Amino acid sequence: MKKLIYIVLLSVFIQACYLLGPSPKKRLRQARKVQPIDVAIVPGLPLYHGTWDTLLKTRILWSVYLYKQGVVKKILYSGNAVYTKWMEGKAMADYAKSLGVKSEDILIDTIAEHSTENLFYGHQLAKDRGCKSFAVATDPFQCAMLYKFSRKKIKDKVHFLPVVFDSIANSFNVNPEIDTTKNIAINFVPIEQRQDMKKRMSGTRGKNIPAK
Repeated sequence: MKKLIYIVLLSVFIQACYLLGPSPKKRLRQARKVQPIDVAIVPGLPLYHGTWDTLLKTRILWSVYLYKQGVVKKILYSGNAVYTKWMEGKAMADYAKSLGVKSEDILIDTIAEHSTENLFYGHQLAKDRGCKSFAVATDPFQCAMLYKFSRKKIKDKVHFLPVVFDSIANSFNVNPEIDTTKNIAINFVPIEQRQDMKKRMSGTRGKNIPAK
């Protein structure tokens, strides 16, 4: 119990340190100085009832904004069917296409089941496809969660681009109709039935990634 409390407090401290650093707007300005970044990795979220919720919509709109602004050249959407039967990476890609992202500029990872795996396997896939510069585009809290992991596990520099909410405010009324039935995983079993709490916590911390 004491160890769990320590981990939680340490996580909060790390996130606080990150959030007290450069603001999302400053991080975006820094990224513009080196644009175009080859790829932005966008971690997935479950689709409930086959549609996006506010947070997932935010991540997708933000990635599309970065793409249309020329900050990134490609977008990698990452996520398996984890808590719901829809494959997150594929569904996110379909939303992005409906918002104007070219199919050839989208990469999809359907292995990851945790945020750390989104980054690890996303980076691995992007590198295999020839990308040399990398970013993570997501909400500020998740950027904070992944920052230390990236420093430890990813040798390449990763630009963290937390959402600048003002930039996507005018796009929030869009609601494209997507046929997400084609993204339903076959023989789906939710993660709670495949992994106990300890195993899921391990995955959140990146401990389920096989050592090389």
